[in-house]
Amino acid sequence: MNRFTLAALSITALLSACVTPEARLRNGLTAAGLSRDTAACMADRMVDRLSLAQLQRLSDLGKIRKDRIGELTVGQFWRHIGALRDPEIISVATRAGLSCAVYQ
Repeated sequence: MNRFTLAALSITALLSACVTPEARLRNGLTAAGLSRDTAACMADRMVDRLSLAQLQRLSDLGKIRKDRIGELTVGQFWRHIGALRDPEIISVATRAGLSCAVYQ
């Protein structure tokens, strides 16, 4: 491996470590179809209440969304959350969703 490739890989690794769990979750929720404002609000409320593994599972919801035509409906979103079968995720996401719906 030449020096340039090694330097590029090192920089990429350092920069990828800079992405916060909140940003990952927000991006995952947005990719899943939630609006940016809703995703940002929910991520802010959930990031301190869930483990890193739980946050990763939630951020992976964006991979489920095949098309970006329109936004994810509330029912579809809750079906995906429920499919994770983690009571703590369901509880925290429900509280965050309700809080964000009331305050936005």
